[in-house]
Amino acid sequence: MNFSTISVIGLGYIGLPTAAVFAARKIKVLGVDVNQAAVDTINRGQIHIVEPDLDMVVHAAVTEGFLRASTQPEPADAFLIAVPTPFKENHAPDLSYIESASKSIAPVLKKGDLVILESTSPVGATEQMAAWLAEARPDLSFPHTCGEASDIRIAHCPERVLPGHVLRELVQNDRVIGGMTPKCSALATSLYKIFVLGECIVTNARTAEMCKLTENSFRDVNIAFANELSMICDSFDVDVWELIKLANRHPRVNILQPGPGVGGHCIAVDPWFIVSQAEGQARLIRTAREVNDSKPDWVMEKVDRAIAEHLSGNPGKLEKDVVIACFGLAFKPDIDDLRESPALEIAKDISKRHSGKVLVVEPNIEGLPEALKATTEITSIEEAIARADVLLLLVDHKEFKAVPAATLQGRKIVDTRGIWLP
Repeated sequence: MNFSTISVIGLGYIGLPTAAVFAARKIKVLGVDVNQAAVDTINRGQIHIVEPDLDMVVHAAVTEGFLRASTQPEPADAFLIAVPTPFKENHAPDLSYIESASKSIAPVLKKGDLVILESTSPVGATEQMAAWLAEARPDLSFPHTCGEASDIRIAHCPERVLPGHVLRELVQNDRVIGGMTPKCSALATSLYKIFVLGECIVTNARTAEMCKLTENSFRDVNIAFANELSMICDSFDVDVWELIKLANRHPRVNILQPGPGVGGHCIAVDPWFIVSQAEGQARLIRTAREVNDSKPDWVMEKVDRAIAEHLSGNPGKLEKDVVIACFGLAFKPDIDDLRESPALEIAKDISKRHSGKVLVVEPNIEGLPEALKATTEITSIEEAIARADVLLLLVDHKEFKAVPAATLQGRKIVDTRGIWLP
C-alpha cells in the first residue's frame, strides 16, 4: 500500500520525532495534539522539547510542506497513537489517553486505514482500542470481530528509543510489529519500512505489548540491584562506585550504576503494568519497583545527615541558615524530560522540609516547574557552588561532570551519581 498521508496522535518525545522522520521521507504528515501551544510551535518550524537535531528535521519538514500540526484529526491512510499511558494511584494502568485518542480519530477513519498503537500499554490494550473504535464506528469492521476480512487494520508497535538519541534509534533499531492479524502486521511493517533500517520482527499484539513491558522490567530489576547495593555499601562504609568497577571486571558481570531512583515514563511505570495484571506472580518485578521507589527516601536521609554534619562544624549556625543546591531535575542526563523524575521529587521534598534556602541547577530547562517556583531559586552552576553549604548531585549532566574538583572544596557533598566523589 502507498501511504500518501500519515497522522501521528500525540506530539511528545516519541510522537514528534516519529512524525518528523516520516515527513523527512517526503510523506505528508499531520501531527495532532491537544496542546495548542505545541501545535503553534511546530507550525512555526520549531520544537517544544529537547532532542538533539530534531529542531533541524522539524524545521525542514514544515518549511517544505510535509509536516503540519493541528488539534483536530483529519483523514489519513495510517494513524499512529503515541499518547501517554500513566498509572493511577493504585498503580493500575490509566488508558484514558488512549481512549480519548481512539475516539478522536474514529470519525475520520475509512475502509483500508491502518491504526497503530505505539503507546506503551498493558497486555490487551490494543484489543481494547479496537473495541473503542468499533463502538464509535459500527459501519466499519475491525480485526477483533472480523479477523483478516476487517475494514480497518490494527497493530501494536512499541517504541524502544533512548532520549537524546531518538532520531538515530528510530531509524536504526529493530522494531517489533504486533498485528491483530497477519495482514495487520504486514501493513504495519510496510509503513515502518519507510524509514526503519533495522529489522521489523512480526508477532501478535499481546506479545508485542508484553515485549516492551518485559524490556523495561528487565532494566528496572538490574537498576534495583545497583541501587540496593549502594545502600548496603553505605552502611558498610564501602565505595559502591569502586566496588562496581571491580566486580564488572568479571567477564560475566555487568552491574549498572546506582542513582537517586528511577524515572521517565517507561522504566518507572511499565513494570507496574505487569504487576497489576499478574498480582502474586510478579514478585521480583514488584520488589525491584519498591527498591527503586524507596531510593529517594534514602537520598533524603543522606541530605539530612549532611546538614547535621555542616551544623556541627559551624557552632551557632541554624538550619535556616544552611543553603542546599540541587543539581539536576531531569530523569536522566542531558535531556529536559522531568516525567517521573526522582530528582524532581527529591527537590520538591527538600523545598518543603528544609527551612533554609534551596537552589536548583538544571541547564536543560528555561524555568522551574510550577511545584518549585515558590520555594526554590534556579541558578547557575557557579552561583550554586558559591552560595550553597550542601551540594546534592542528582543527575550526571555533562555540565556537572565538567565542574573542577577544586571548586567543590569545603562543601558537604551528596553525590548520587558518583561523579564528584574523590
